[in-house]
Amino acid sequence: MVLGFVAGISPGPIFALVITETLKHGKKEGIRLACVPLITDIPIIILSLLLLSLLADYNTWLGILTLLGAVFLLYLAYENLSYIPQQHLGPGRINSFSKGIIANFLSPHPYLFWILIGGPMIVKANKIHSILPYLFVMAFYLMLVGSKLLIAILVHKLKNILQSKMFIYLIRILGLVLILFAVILILDAVNYIF
Repeated sequence: MVLGFVAGISPGPIFALVITETLKHGKKEGIRLACVPLITDIPIIILSLLLLSLLADYNTWLGILTLLGAVFLLYLAYENLSYIPQQHLGPGRINSFSKGIIANFLSPHPYLFWILIGGPMIVKANKIHSILPYLFVMAFYLMLVGSKLLIAILVHKLKNILQSKMFIYLIRILGLVLILFAVILILDAVNYIF
């Protein structure tokens, strides 16, 4: 549960997207984004466990994935930095869930967690009792998604307090945060590949 809570409140691409999309489009979009790991992480867990068992050198692949994640984060940052409220209010513009799915699939963080921490914990828990891996995963996602849901609700409540200019500045500041994460991912990719 502690690992899930820490992962849920730790700054990262999904965290920033939950805040940004809640501010832009409301609580419903933030809640949808908070649930993204429930969709994306099952294949990530399976892929991570397969990578552990099949690939002797997964650093190159992780580096490529990390670079793709950085490019996507730069795109999201551009959207935030060029944000004009009138351009984003139409129903055809809301695609927060898709952004979240892409960001999570391209982020190395879930892969690293499941390769380095979650996978070994599942293997160890399974040796003790076959129900423990399921309890571990359930507790982890209860806290991961629950903390992100709480963030979306709190941001939505604060949105009503913010004045219009402050709102736009906050969206743009979050764009800069996404650029920072993209730079970190690029540096990580260089370390993985070289």
